[in-house]
Amino acid sequence: MSAHQWALLSVEEAYRADQEAALKGIAGVDLMENAGQAVTQALVSRWADHKNRGHIAVLCGPGNNGGDGFVAARLLAASGWPVRVALLVEPERLKGDAAYHANRWKGAIEPLGTELLEGASLVVDALFGAGISRPLEGAAAAVVQAVNEDQIPVLAVDVPSGLDGNSGEAMGDLALEADLTVTFFRPKPGHLLLPGRRLCGELLVEDIGIPASVLDTIRPDCHRNHPDLWLSKWPARTAESHKYHFGHAVILGGKVMTGAARLAGRAALRVGAGLVSLAIPPEAATVYQLASPSLIVRPCPDRRALERLLDDARLNAFLVGPGFGTGPETREYVQLILNAGRATVLDADALTSFSDQAQKLFGLLSEKTVLTPHDGEFARLFPDLQGDRLRRARQAAKRSGAVVLLKGADAVVAHPDGRAIILDNAPPQLATAGTGDVLSGLVTGLLAQGMEAFDAAAAGAWVLGAAAQEAGVGMISDDLPEMLPRVRRQLQR
Repeated sequence: MSAHQWALLSVEEAYRADQEAALKGIAGVDLMENAGQAVTQALVSRWADHKNRGHIAVLCGPGNNGGDGFVAARLLAASGWPVRVALLVEPERLKGDAAYHANRWKGAIEPLGTELLEGASLVVDALFGAGISRPLEGAAAAVVQAVNEDQIPVLAVDVPSGLDGNSGEAMGDLALEADLTVTFFRPKPGHLLLPGRRLCGELLVEDIGIPASVLDTIRPDCHRNHPDLWLSKWPARTAESHKYHFGHAVILGGKVMTGAARLAGRAALRVGAGLVSLAIPPEAATVYQLASPSLIVRPCPDRRALERLLDDARLNAFLVGPGFGTGPETREYVQLILNAGRATVLDADALTSFSDQAQKLFGLLSEKTVLTPHDGEFARLFPDLQGDRLRRARQAAKRSGAVVLLKGADAVVAHPDGRAIILDNAPPQLATAGTGDVLSGLVTGLLAQGMEAFDAAAAGAWVLGAAAQEAGVGMISDDLPEMLPRVRRQLQR
């Protein structure tokens, strides 16, 4: 399946998709009719039992989003649903396609106000779409606040009103809380980024007649994470395969917090690395040797020992950070590994060790390096970067020259060239100790197999989410590596 299937369009790119469709002879009024039909079908399918409970309050705004609402109102009324329509502006202020479809609505058009909500069993939110540029105010704010407080079931058109389609943030901290959101052609980043994902409720993406070929012109550089994007780059095992075809990952472990490196090592093995070594302080060897007989334990007491490891070109992917400790020695080890040109994951203590020397670190990085910060570590490395997670991750990747995997329920993987992938399959049970160590091990294991850093980071994040779904409620980080055979069996790699 084409990567275009998983494209996320910015608000600007979505407008361009409409324009490209028009250039291909597809009328805007037809796209709006199709959008309203999709909204109607989604509402009837989900809330068929509400037909006789009360009226549907259709809230229309001044733009194309409002036009979609007028189409849905007309179609619902024609099907026997009781409908009341409210408009934020005077009808004569509507223009273009929205004005055309408003004129096709033969019922009353009421001024927008909370009175419309009295006795309503459902709300169709067609006030503002994804391109909203300022916080809700006046009647729109009052109505959205009332709907949220009354907890009336809501179908939002495109995005819930008040939600920025690019960032997933509520403008002015007020946005409608929808049960179902119907968007068109392709989702937007704000549908996946939090809190947008929560505010949208269930998301339906409907085809309204825009040809997929318009994406060849738009060339979107942000995607929803899915195996279609990277699975073909994950080396498959054949009858002739042997362990040396799948790389040798090295994970540096500390002498106190030993569990982190052990979790990472097991994850790297389970994700398919041919061999995995734990390079550890000799005094902690016994603890590490008990982790798994499949892991190679290599005493690494000092810089010279690490240099000897780096002399072996077969050791092709390194992980520094989980449980390793912070300070000058960590910085020295990181510098040795990066100068050796190895594919590298830097996590946890490795990132913290450079908090006050970020520019020095950035001078060592390349596109073969993956940084995996959580929000706190990110803020220490990039204290001046502000905005939503997608923007910050992209800016950080460009500045550092490395692939950045900004961890979280809506994790973002960003490449220095601007490409980005947003994760949406991470279940809540991942909010427990050690899951980040498993993630860094997954990415390292994929790097060892020869995947490029951007693909390895995206694949590792998706596989972690899939493993957590397999493990279910009550999961702890130890469970995750043991779920990987099931996940890999589903992927067939």
